[in-house]
Amino acid sequence: MASLEVFKEAKSKGEQEGCTRDGSVDLHGRPALRERTGKWFAGVVILLNQVWLAFFRCWSEFGAVLTRVLQQDNAGAANSVSKWTGTVYIFSLVGAFLSDSYWEDTTCAIFQVIFVIGLALLSLATQISLLKPRGCGRGTSPCKPHSSWEIGLFYLSIYMVALGNGGYQPNIATFGADQFDQEDPKEGRSKVSFFSYFYLALNLGSLFSNTILGYFEDEGMWALGFWASTASAFAALLLFLGGTKSYRHFRPTGNPLSRFAQVLVAALNKWREKIPPGEHNLYEAGADHGSDHTANGGARKMLHTQGFKFLDRAAFLTSRDSEQLKQNAYNPWRLCPISQVEEVKCILRLLPIWLCTIIYSVVFTQMASLFVEQGDAMNTNVSNFRIPPASMSSFDILSVAFFIFLYRRVVDPLVRRVRKKGSLTELQRMGIGLIIAVAAMLSAGIVECYRLKYAKKDCRHCQGSSSLSIFWQVPQYALIGASEVFMYVGQLEFFNAQAPDGLKSFGSALCMTSISLGNYVSSFLVSIVMKISTVDNMPGWIPGNLNKGHLDRFYFLLAGLTAVDLVIYIACARWYTSMKLEGNHGENNEEAGYGV
Repeated sequence: MASLEVFKEAKSKGEQEGCTRDGSVDLHGRPALRERTGKWFAGVVILLNQVWLAFFRCWSEFGAVLTRVLQQDNAGAANSVSKWTGTVYIFSLVGAFLSDSYWEDTTCAIFQVIFVIGLALLSLATQISLLKPRGCGRGTSPCKPHSSWEIGLFYLSIYMVALGNGGYQPNIATFGADQFDQEDPKEGRSKVSFFSYFYLALNLGSLFSNTILGYFEDEGMWALGFWASTASAFAALLLFLGGTKSYRHFRPTGNPLSRFAQVLVAALNKWREKIPPGEHNLYEAGADHGSDHTANGGARKMLHTQGFKFLDRAAFLTSRDSEQLKQNAYNPWRLCPISQVEEVKCILRLLPIWLCTIIYSVVFTQMASLFVEQGDAMNTNVSNFRIPPASMSSFDILSVAFFIFLYRRVVDPLVRRVRKKGSLTELQRMGIGLIIAVAAMLSAGIVECYRLKYAKKDCRHCQGSSSLSIFWQVPQYALIGASEVFMYVGQLEFFNAQAPDGLKSFGSALCMTSISLGNYVSSFLVSIVMKISTVDNMPGWIPGNLNKGHLDRFYFLLAGLTAVDLVIYIACARWYTSMKLEGNHGENNEEAGYGV
């Protein structure tokens, strides 16, 4: 009997015995029992893990460390933060590849260990070598120049943090969603909800870190803040390991790069072949072709779709292929199952949507760099208390929490009543996120215009040099938070739902990699803007003294770029075609209504 039939028989037997229907297994590789594994118990453990990891998320401090401790200027620090943040998300591809191909949930534990080690090294480096003389980096108290090895140790530690954080982040989102059986209607709805709660957990943890760590930063207590981050990450690791017995798992599907290469090579080998219309000449593993070859183990079967017809040649069954199958001499570099071909088509269709999210990430990354620098040059005093500019991102987090609640409890039920097609699709929500991002940049630009109007141009140390209150930044942070709920939560749901079964972590990594490229594009834009705006000895748009620059023009530039990106995104979303899946009982589970 073919191995695919054995797998289906095992799943059918498992259903009768109270097991999950999606092929998930327990810690020992046995079919996962529905009542003893997964669901919200495992999901809540993973959500709490994320809250603890975010409680003392210290990279909001990196920009201030670079300017106050390492003495970089504003533009240089903004570029360094953007490059570091971009590298975090590039590492997400590494973690997703290892998870989908070989390690599965083990990837989450391994990269969390690397994350803890990186934070411990950063704490030691800051306490021992960077803060000299003691108390430097606070206000106008400068630190002594640092040697190359001290700076190198700092960068080594923060890039270990980048590797650890980037490696586990996409996998933990996918692993959390795997705790819900999408073949069960009730658990399927919980799986969709999980992504909203996952993003909310990240932000609620960050609310604590942005306020407490912001205070540590403002007081120059860098080492204490980093040690607190290390302790919080270690506690999160122990919590994750403690839930091991309750988790559901999926067996890794092997190296996706070789599967993609096989499709391309097989299609090129048959580029001269004339393919008749219809699907009866396309090969599918497990069909009656004299072979028991299976391409993807227990993954759901992907059905043939139109488009990218050249790739269909990889599955075209020639007389030569038929003879080889009868002799059990299957060659995957000449003939690929249609499910394998559809995997490649699926990824190719996702790429235009993914590219359109990069400009949004340019907007998003301004919160960690230019928004903070802008706030630092505003009036931050309330009575005798100084508000740390980095802590203003708390309004972004509160906005995320508010709009997640508003969307799930008010907007979504209302839309389902009004629209015959039901809820807004992920693509529609992502488009709304882009519209709100344009409004956020316009708000930031207008606030900067008024900040400059009330600023002291000739200040030497320009901290708090404008009489405009820092609370005028609240609208831009709140709008960014609202856009995240539509864009990033929608992205997580969309890429996870539309990625093939063996590439779910890769789907989550696409979301994070768009943030990565957004940071690199932001760094590139800052460099280009400074190069162009500093001709003829002009100070430029983003100088060290923002009162002599035009940060407002940079914000308006981003608003314009996002508006153009929205138009391109709408065209790509209209073109997008969803993948078609065959469920456990042979039904066609095509996801419909993904257009804008």
